[in-house]
Amino acid sequence: MKIALIADVFPPLRSSGAVQLRDLSIEFARQGHDIVAMIPSSDISTPWLLEEMRGVKVLRLRAPKTKDISYVRRTINEFLMPFSMLRNLKKSPYANTKWDGVVWYAPTIFLGPIAKALKVASNCKSYLIIRDIFPEWAVDMGLIGRGLPYRFFKMIERYQYSVADVIGVQTPANLPYFAKELKGSGVTTVVLQNWLSPAENIGCSINVSQTELAGRTIFVYAGNMGVAQGMMVLLELAKHIQGRKDIGFLFVGRGSDVAQLQTYARQHILDNVLFFDEIDPTEIPGLFAQCNVGIVALDPRHKTHNIPGKFLTYMQAGLPVMALINPGNDLESLINSNNVGRVCIDRSIENLERNLFELAQEFQSKGLVEDRCKAISESLFSSEVIVKQIIQNLI
Repeated sequence: MKIALIADVFPPLRSSGAVQLRDLSIEFARQGHDIVAMIPSSDISTPWLLEEMRGVKVLRLRAPKTKDISYVRRTINEFLMPFSMLRNLKKSPYANTKWDGVVWYAPTIFLGPIAKALKVASNCKSYLIIRDIFPEWAVDMGLIGRGLPYRFFKMIERYQYSVADVIGVQTPANLPYFAKELKGSGVTTVVLQNWLSPAENIGCSINVSQTELAGRTIFVYAGNMGVAQGMMVLLELAKHIQGRKDIGFLFVGRGSDVAQLQTYARQHILDNVLFFDEIDPTEIPGLFAQCNVGIVALDPRHKTHNIPGKFLTYMQAGLPVMALINPGNDLESLINSNNVGRVCIDRSIENLERNLFELAQEFQSKGLVEDRCKAISESLFSSEVIVKQIIQNLI
């Protein structure tokens, strides 16, 4: 099939979403599909730029900048983004291409107009991959109320849903929300797990053995550190157990809360905590090979549910997890039923400390738990399975 894949994240970005879309597009190509990834770019001077990556054609379309800018400017630019992409697509070699299917990825919620234009022009089916439910999670977090901004975002969200023939959500817990939102629309909603392709250990620029955490049981967090994660409690935990010289916390990544977290660590002279800037995704297997337990963090105010991409990378690396998540999240039963870590709904320091010590004692040496983690990765989160599921819904 000739597939248009539309998203606003893709390598060289290092986010988990960019890695997922890279893996997805490569798997489409591996299975014999003609895949074109359409990505907005504010860094190119021409209307479009065509690249090729392992059988995938990557069409970068000039569009306004939407990353690392103020919320107001980002909202305006994301609203304009799909129209800029469409305008520049018409100047590209794919201006008149007939597609067999259109697939797009959210976040962002603003790609509906370009998805609809391609769908209508090609008279084909469309598949929306939803990885978070915005603006609902922003309300849960207290970032916005239910006033005018919320109503604006809600309008964009519902338009996006109206474009889709099929919507793939992350977990069964998301289905009731969409049943209510899509009632009578004729849109099909299915569970589409997150995915990740196998990754080779090529080493890592971070060498834990050459840091003050050498020789400790390492609890690692790799990814975004922002409002949605609510990670300050982990620094408070590190302060509480600072006397334990056998446990260390390694935080790798970027985000709006990094400076605040680093300031807290400096103020309390935490010698069991280290921060590093984000690394290239290809280095992640090499990083995790030096660690013992992965940390998943979701602010407890979340009412929507997701299985974060970092959970997949931990499972793929054979790392059990310490998961600080919101009540009712499907991740809880997944972790508990497969015995691949500890779930912390109660964020009291006493509860976190107890789970931390149990994990450190039980999982400090890899073995059976590594096999269990990798088995979950291969059976539930395979890119090969995901592509087949998407194609089945587009036929």
